[in-house]
Amino acid sequence: MATHRAERVREIRRRRHRRKKLRKLRERLAATKDQAERERIIQKIRRISPRAPLEVPRSS
Repeated sequence: MATHRAERVREIRRRRHRRKKLRKLRERLAATKDQAERERIIQKIRRISPRAPLEVPRSS
């Protein structure tokens, strides 16, 4: 029973870390103007989360 709980905790931690990393990569993507750098960042985003949207949300 305890191992199921530990596994769930690890899963949640991985998910939170992935979200945090994607947020940082999207910020870098929004800030960069260099096309080669943009391509590298997009590849990293796709490697981490293939279905993640690439649009950077605009804060209003």
